[in-house]
Amino acid sequence: MAQAQRLLLIDDDARLAAMVGDYLRQAGFEVDVAATLAAGRARLHDVSYDALLLDLMLPDGDGLDFTRTLRGDARTRRLPLLMLTARGEPLDRIVGLELGADDYLGKPFEPRELLARVKALLRRAQPEATADEVLRFGRLEIDLGARQARRDGKACDLTGHQFELLAVLAQVAGRTLSRDQIMDALRGHPMEAFDRSIDVHVSRIRAAIEDDPKNPQRVLTVRGVGYLFAKRQDAGREA
Repeated sequence: MAQAQRLLLIDDDARLAAMVGDYLRQAGFEVDVAATLAAGRARLHDVSYDALLLDLMLPDGDGLDFTRTLRGDARTRRLPLLMLTARGEPLDRIVGLELGADDYLGKPFEPRELLARVKALLRRAQPEATADEVLRFGRLEIDLGARQARRDGKACDLTGHQFELLAVLAQVAGRTLSRDQIMDALRGHPMEAFDRSIDVHVSRIRAAIEDDPKNPQRVLTVRGVGYLFAKRQDAGREA
């Protein structure tokens, strides 16, 4: 029998943490709970987790700062991360995504939605056995099997969701995709389809793969439509 996937929930709301923990355990996951960033940091140091569920407002610090630290550490850089917070401002979502969160869920939430998002995160983190193709565009390689983008042979710093978004665009290089088409192509991804989330992820992708992210040559904006992955770098002016 396959080993249960292990999740870490960092949240100081004891009642919510107990409810979420019990629900996810009933769904077949192993769940550890930490009430502070310090306790969560210790858990991450001692245990290897398949995903992290992180509240933004904690008694000993800010989850956004913690996310920045995680993404700067090679050991946790690619750890699937779902942010949980009662702060519903769009700016909080955007900042969280810019710092490397893979998804964002506002409180209060339905446990079934949380479960769906966790499963989607974990699916995206697993390589597909049949997806062993490597897409090559000059100095850029997109390895679908390894779920890794490489520029001049060096791995690009992308989250799992950002890699998948890049792969969706690159697999139809030369064709413009609308935001709705992009969201449809991200199979099993239940994130709210608010336009700015895609814009933020595209900005992070450009920072990782472009020579000059402010003058992109690969991932181009087609104003009023969506995004296009250019087959040739010298095609790159934003439409």
